[in-house]
Amino acid sequence: MAKHGKKYTDAIRRFDREQLHSSLEGLTLAKTLAPAKFDETVEVAVRLGIDPRKADQMVRGTVALPAGTGKDVRIAVFAQGDAAAEARAAGADFVGADDLAAEVEGGMLDFDVAIATPDLMPQVGKLGRVLGPRGLMPNPKTGTVTMDVGKAVADFKGGKVEYRTDRYGNVAVPVGKVSFSIESLSSNLRAVLDELERAKPSSAKGRYFKRITLASTMGPGIKVDPSRMFAFDDETGGA
Repeated sequence: MAKHGKKYTDAIRRFDREQLHSSLEGLTLAKTLAPAKFDETVEVAVRLGIDPRKADQMVRGTVALPAGTGKDVRIAVFAQGDAAAEARAAGADFVGADDLAAEVEGGMLDFDVAIATPDLMPQVGKLGRVLGPRGLMPNPKTGTVTMDVGKAVADFKGGKVEYRTDRYGNVAVPVGKVSFSIESLSSNLRAVLDELERAKPSSAKGRYFKRITLASTMGPGIKVDPSRMFAFDDETGGA
């Protein structure tokens, strides 16, 4: 079992860990209970009522966070010719074809998102054992395999994030930084929840949002009541 520091221990004593909160209450607690001196990321983790073993129930895509991520997103683009020039102009951090593939194969993974033009996917596909486990493999479903690399770079630099369920049906998405206002965190969280609801597989049965937890990077998990997950307006009572 992981050993937590004094600040974390103090934080979990300041609220009821079993209580279910509205989204607004949860975000407020996540900000209040963040114990670190650095600007922690606030993340939502959702357990979905799907069977991830079934291909038609995989939930995967992208969502644009209205208030951005608060993070400097580093992007690698596998492209050549005009597309490579377009990627550089849009602010991509690494751009190349065979040369970039060789760097990545050699261990260079200093980026958060990988984008590729369709013609270079045969080369990028060979990097699956390196990129796959880190969730960095370009995929048409997330808009990271495209000829419009300039727009893709701008979107991801501007706050678009990828999401996908793991083998247990969980999906975790950042919704901003502790330094963000409650309004900014709320707009980002609403965008994520709206997107997950939109992406619900038609074959999924029963309750879809089974469990929702909010937490800062170093803070404790705060449970959100799925029936109150869209409660972002000011409320009385609660936390």
